[in-house]
Amino acid sequence: MIEWIDSLDDPRIAPYRDMKDRELARHGDRFIAEGEQVVKRLLNSDYPVESLLLSRKRHQEIAPLAPPDLPVYVVENELIPHVVGFKFHNGVMGCGRRKPRESLDEGMSRATAAAGGGPLTLVVLPDLASTENLGSLIRISAAFGAGALVLGERSCDPFWRQSVRVSMGTIFSLPLVQSDDLLRDLRRLRERWGVQHIGTVLADDAEPLAQATRPERIALLFGNEAQGLGDDLLAECDRRVTIPMKLGTDSLNVAIAAAVCLYHFTKE
Repeated sequence: MIEWIDSLDDPRIAPYRDMKDRELARHGDRFIAEGEQVVKRLLNSDYPVESLLLSRKRHQEIAPLAPPDLPVYVVENELIPHVVGFKFHNGVMGCGRRKPRESLDEGMSRATAAAGGGPLTLVVLPDLASTENLGSLIRISAAFGAGALVLGERSCDPFWRQSVRVSMGTIFSLPLVQSDDLLRDLRRLRERWGVQHIGTVLADDAEPLAQATRPERIALLFGNEAQGLGDDLLAECDRRVTIPMKLGTDSLNVAIAAAVCLYHFTKE
């Protein structure tokens, strides 16, 4: 359902124009998807889609992908650069709505069903601060076949614009569990679901990653960008692993470290 927009002041496109992430979440649990690939993945997902915003030069290509009753707002090419983030969305944006939060057991039921009785890998992020890192970790977790991603109560919001954009839309297919008590949920993962917890650390006495074996079900814990995993979380881990480093390197970006660890634990 194409609707032409001749002014960026049009209230129909307010979510794209000037609503901040927190306002989008507060007013109807909205989020913004930016870029062709991300919008296509949103349309192909089970997330509710409220509308699309397209430039004139892209609308003939993208609009046919939308359901017939979905509002598709089209803006003249000379106006679209004034929508915040043009270099990222390139004239293709979508406004979606969050689904109800999944409980830990709901997320695990989905993840174990998808695993089909095979190995299951969870990624646990207790208190990630950077939306860019979170978006990268969502994409990396999806790429290496993680069954679900579990976010602690202090982690940043996975549906902030930058996180959705950096995830390249994989956020719409990876089960997300946002915990309100991570220590409790870690214990439940072990007791109810038989998951072994592996903390990733910078420590000489930890198990070198290359020597680490895995049971059928594991949860890999990755700490905050600055402080790593806290003592309370490490106390809940069954094992600790480390990536040995050379030439005085003291750490890796958390997303890079996660990619290395996930490759090791998921390679056949």
